[in-house]
Amino acid sequence: MRLGLSTNFNEGSAEKWAKKMVSLGCKSVVFPLNCDASDSEVDEYVAAAKANDLLIAEVGIWRNGIDRREEERKKNLEYSIKQLALADRIGARCAVNVGGSNGARWDGGYKENFSEEIWDKTVKMAQTIIDEVKPQNTYFTLEPMPWMVPTGPKEYLKLIEAVDRDRFAVHMDIINMINCPDRYFFHDEFLEETFDLLGDKIKSCHLKDIRLLDGFTFQLKECACGDGVFNIEKYVELADKYDMDMPMIIEHLSSDEEYISNIKYVKERLKANSILHQVGLK
Repeated sequence: MRLGLSTNFNEGSAEKWAKKMVSLGCKSVVFPLNCDASDSEVDEYVAAAKANDLLIAEVGIWRNGIDRREEERKKNLEYSIKQLALADRIGARCAVNVGGSNGARWDGGYKENFSEEIWDKTVKMAQTIIDEVKPQNTYFTLEPMPWMVPTGPKEYLKLIEAVDRDRFAVHMDIINMINCPDRYFFHDEFLEETFDLLGDKIKSCHLKDIRLLDGFTFQLKECACGDGVFNIEKYVELADKYDMDMPMIIEHLSSDEEYISNIKYVKERLKANSILHQVGLK
């Protein structure tokens, strides 16, 4: 397992960025540049990551590739293709996006997200991006979401079969799939089911926590590791079972200070439970 952070600290140079990550105990990173960066800039960051044993886990896309507006959809697909090409060039574990929504909010929840039409568009979107780039060194992946395809491991497996491309794989955000009482209260069992179905297809993981709010009706809140009930230890152990270099990226915190505090917390918690030694993280 290789811990990482989804912030890049704006260090100003590739060398300072890499040294900062290493000083915090990171072993994996989200690539801090996008397809608009120059070749020389990209090369500098790739070299700095390699020199500091930082695995490049992800190149983010974060655009709605099935947008209802034709011009926006075309722009988003073009950007997706360029980002996947960048990921392939630098040998990132994956380029990652979400499936996309059929509403005004690019990552929002809508009834139409679960229509047969949107399923077909999601499949076609993934196929189009992969076929255009023909990646050899990376994978195109979709992060699971609570309210768009794919929402769970069985649905993700069905999507993999429908896309039918060797370079389509899994980006795992297990918290995003905990969207009902059964998965929340029995998340240990849900973890086992998910890794049984998808474990050998996962290229990178997000790491965070979840808790149930007190008010009605059933309300779940994503939160920082340690502020919820999630079995982080089991998550890490299952991921390591399939890939000893699996990236685990801590995300969605509000400040650099919170990221620094949380990675320290995660390492101390894993160490206290003898997980650090088991997964080879020092």
